[in-house]
Amino acid sequence: MKKDNVFEETVKFDKKRFEEAIDKAFEKKKANIKLDGFRKGKVPKDVYYKKMGKESLYMDALDELLPEAYDEVMKNYKPIIDPKVDIKSIGEDGVEFIFTITTMPTVEISKYKGLNVKKEKVKVTAEEINHEMGHLLERFTELGIKEKGKVEAGNIAVIDFEGFKDGVAFEGGKGENYSLEIGSNTFIPGFEDQVIGMEKGEEKDIVVIFPENYHAEDLKGKEVTFKVKVHEIKEKQARELDEEFFEDLGLEGVNDEKTLKEEIKKNIEASKEREAEDKFVDEILTKIAENTKVDVPEELIEDEIHHMMHNFEDQIKMQGLSLEVFYEMTKSTEEDLKNQMKPEAEKHVLYRIILEKVKELEKIKVTDKAAEKEAEELAKKYSVEKEEFLNMYGGLEMLKYELEVKKVLELLMKENEKK
Repeated sequence: MKKDNVFEETVKFDKKRFEEAIDKAFEKKKANIKLDGFRKGKVPKDVYYKKMGKESLYMDALDELLPEAYDEVMKNYKPIIDPKVDIKSIGEDGVEFIFTITTMPTVEISKYKGLNVKKEKVKVTAEEINHEMGHLLERFTELGIKEKGKVEAGNIAVIDFEGFKDGVAFEGGKGENYSLEIGSNTFIPGFEDQVIGMEKGEEKDIVVIFPENYHAEDLKGKEVTFKVKVHEIKEKQARELDEEFFEDLGLEGVNDEKTLKEEIKKNIEASKEREAEDKFVDEILTKIAENTKVDVPEELIEDEIHHMMHNFEDQIKMQGLSLEVFYEMTKSTEEDLKNQMKPEAEKHVLYRIILEKVKELEKIKVTDKAAEKEAEELAKKYSVEKEEFLNMYGGLEMLKYELEVKKVLELLMKENEKK
């Protein structure tokens, strides 16, 4: 059944226009064409056609015509995702493109105001402030050489190590002067436990078994021996709230325990406010969704899943993993991951559609002038030129859209908070 927000449009270029595009494609390729008997870039068009066939230029000619065809179609539509394009026909008589365009579906919202959603009140406790202060002191902890004693949990052991499987050194199993924090669990399970108790200068064979889900196939579940030597033992030295600590901290106006606690409280409060607002908005949109009738386009959901997959891949790359290794470790597939993401993708898309509809109903619009002013202020804030900022942001239209969405959210929060 054809949906009322999906359209097909045909754009045809006649023989003359297609020939012009083919000629243009040939001129662009001409400089790199080399055939026997001719210097590079000097092959006549008729000779090229005879040897290679005019059809060999069709794809390049289509690339010449596609932007024009796209502009023609977009005069009459506002697609919500990039239109799909296919070739309906191509030959001596010309070419026909067929575009499939998905626009915003019909949306009916019976209620989006007066929903009485309670916003969580933010409170910061003394315990949270002290906990964060402990983290700060730990973050600025200094390391000192442990002159006497053995490696303990929490120490940094500076070691040389080399791994052997069946008496043969394996690739990636060697390191020199490596600083290993005992308790960080960065090495194979059991390795760090066996370093505990070693002394400076001591050498020892450590036997461990690689996990079954290890990424290197030849080491999965295998017993290996690491030859380890401890060069040095370092221990963390607790910091005090003294003048030196506040200098290292480098926060303007923070120079004693009182001002530090005030700064920590302010930061925790801001973080909790953001979380509370996100939760508040999510609850409002969930309630509006219950009062909304819409047939969400599957293409939009697929597009959202694609973006989520891309973001997820970037995140695991930062952890040194690839999607292939992730699938191997989790015994899953790309299809499993997409299915796992689908409910969240559906929610994201539905919320976007709701925001667009409310924007339309409330006639919320940001002018170019207002967006330009915002761009100038943000560029100044981030110490870049306005054009550079807009380029990074995705252009003025993207900024206008984001500002309009912000206005919609502000309206929804104001109209739906429980008094």
